[in-house]
Amino acid sequence: MSWTQLLEQNLTTAEDLQQLLHLNMEDYQQLKKILELFPMSITRYYLSLIDWSDESDPIRRMCIPSIRETDLDGSFDTSGEASNTVVTGLQHKYAQSAMILSTNRCAMYCRHCFRKRLVGLSETEIASKYLDDILDYIEAHTEISNALISGGDAFLNSNELIKRYLDRLTAIDHIDFIRFGTRTPVVFPMRILDDPELVQMLHTYSRKKQIYVVTHFNHPREITPQSTAAVQTLLNAGIPVRNQTVLLKGVNDNPSILGILLKQLTAIGVLPYYIFQCRPVAGVKNQFQVPIKKGYSIVEEAKNMQNGIGKNFRYVLSHDTGKIEILANLSDGSTLFKYHQAKDSIDAGRLFTKELTDTQCWLGQI
Repeated sequence: MSWTQLLEQNLTTAEDLQQLLHLNMEDYQQLKKILELFPMSITRYYLSLIDWSDESDPIRRMCIPSIRETDLDGSFDTSGEASNTVVTGLQHKYAQSAMILSTNRCAMYCRHCFRKRLVGLSETEIASKYLDDILDYIEAHTEISNALISGGDAFLNSNELIKRYLDRLTAIDHIDFIRFGTRTPVVFPMRILDDPELVQMLHTYSRKKQIYVVTHFNHPREITPQSTAAVQTLLNAGIPVRNQTVLLKGVNDNPSILGILLKQLTAIGVLPYYIFQCRPVAGVKNQFQVPIKKGYSIVEEAKNMQNGIGKNFRYVLSHDTGKIEILANLSDGSTLFKYHQAKDSIDAGRLFTKELTDTQCWLGQI
């Protein structure tokens, strides 16, 4: 079967889970309410990674809806994405980077997703309608040196649409490189393994402009023979693969688990890029967030397990004012931060400290 046919086998309804989990009527009705708010889609491959004997299984937490998602404390746009939208489907928050929300679709809808307000609510390929406007903007703004094609999941676009992006972006002189944001190597490696046309296309266009794939492994059990093969396929095609992990309660908020994940990623050729503080998203905040001070300690212990290459990542949070690195818990009880990227140039590289409570998981006004 083609990858599109395989996706048609995803679990998407309360009825699908009722058959799998043998839910009673009360739980079934609660699940239906959750799915009215936040759609579900789970690939058969990712489902096979769950240890069903463990109700707290981390793979399960990332894909099976929980009643805790009805807790809507938090925000649906924690990083000011709406205010940074310059063309429908295009964000320009940082001068050098353009981020394209190319589709609302993903191979799997992660329960910790920070774009729950958008992802899965429509299957529209945004770029099919606004692609020319998006690329005209990038072409006109010569300060932009890289484009991130994200979503949703960039590899849920058709090969034809991906090619349209690459045709235009590789022809723009001031673009140095192009990134694709995709979790398909992790949740649906068949998109890469079973589609040589996609891989060949990436290889061909990478001769014109450097192409990177940025993916999203969160737990060592996601590193399987299939996901490793998908990564190796990209590497063999000349496409470097980098990883962004989110620090998630009940998934990887343990120094040993996080440290093993980072070690195993570098072992298969995936370079850790960022560890993100989980955002205070409605339906996510009180289920997955880890306090910042505790998170720093976890990340530092995990970092101490790595070699030099494995240490080349930053622990950051995506604030509406910029990407802020969490540098240290200081002896006076405060926490040291630094702007790694800033929306306002006056903040670029700025160091600052904050007094945080032991339970504080995010920064308010800075």
